[in-house]
Amino acid sequence: MNRFLGIAVVSLMGVFASQQAQSAECGDVTIADMSSMSAEFLAAMDKFILNNGFGCNANLVAGDTVPGITSMIEKGQPDIIPEGAVDVVPALYKDGVDNGKIVAVSDPLSDAGNQGLWVPKYMVEKDAALASLAGVLQHPELFASPENPDHGAIYNGAPGWGATIITAQLYKANKMAEHKFDLIDPGSLAGLDSAISRAYERKEGIIAYYWSPTGLLGRHDMVKVDLGVQHDPSEWKRCTTNAECTDPKPNSWTASDNIKTLVAKPFLDQNAEVVEYLKKRQLSATAINKVLAWMNENQAKGEDAALHFLKENQGVWTTWLAPEVAEKVKAAL
Repeated sequence: MNRFLGIAVVSLMGVFASQQAQSAECGDVTIADMSSMSAEFLAAMDKFILNNGFGCNANLVAGDTVPGITSMIEKGQPDIIPEGAVDVVPALYKDGVDNGKIVAVSDPLSDAGNQGLWVPKYMVEKDAALASLAGVLQHPELFASPENPDHGAIYNGAPGWGATIITAQLYKANKMAEHKFDLIDPGSLAGLDSAISRAYERKEGIIAYYWSPTGLLGRHDMVKVDLGVQHDPSEWKRCTTNAECTDPKPNSWTASDNIKTLVAKPFLDQNAEVVEYLKKRQLSATAINKVLAWMNENQAKGEDAALHFLKENQGVWTTWLAPEVAEKVKAAL
């Protein structure tokens, strides 16, 4: 009996030592958990794969675009931003890349990204002019402000988002205040979602910043508003994305967002196998929309969505991983 116990202990010690060695190779990893549903899903999936496939000790840390990228540049943390909308902070992003602080390793959402100002489709069906900003600005009475019934309302993004800065600059550039529109701070993503859903369910007027792919736009048929000008990259960098700029000019979001998976340079240098996975990890608009629809239908969080996706789509994610790593992830599932 003692001999068998001794063999068992030695075997367990061997397994534990192997796990320790594997974990030491990857070590502690911080992954930015941003507030959008797609970012929440990607962060949770990366955490599961890193911990179970690569032996990392990965943890999620809260952070949105501007603070997340700023922290990665200045402090080297978080190690990974799964979904960074770099177009909304071009100067900050360029500074981080040029100074060797951050590296974009992939386009995680492929053809999926699209953001701007949106109105309900039922409004455009009644008046096609409401598909343009010029048409919207002629009718503040159709978009009543909750704070001032005599004014219209433009709902901005949540505090901390780069897109919130952009919307505020476009509000000034297009002189929306002179057209009796107020810029509304929803307070949070939940507040923004609530405002849009409430208006949609009541068939009321609303114009709000939002983006695709999202579960909300999957549930509610919305039309992206034509801002009446072409995208100007130089103006975008000079002023549209710069909260300190006092003379913004009319501009437009790019046709498709530049969404990148970002890693801190020290992490890139020390974790080649993990970075190789991040380079291959990419989802189409169809795939991500299915995930977000499932999250909405099941009131699921990112962790639930990650497990659901990994169980149901082994033919997709196993192509991102070396066979031995994929087998470890399968075993964990």
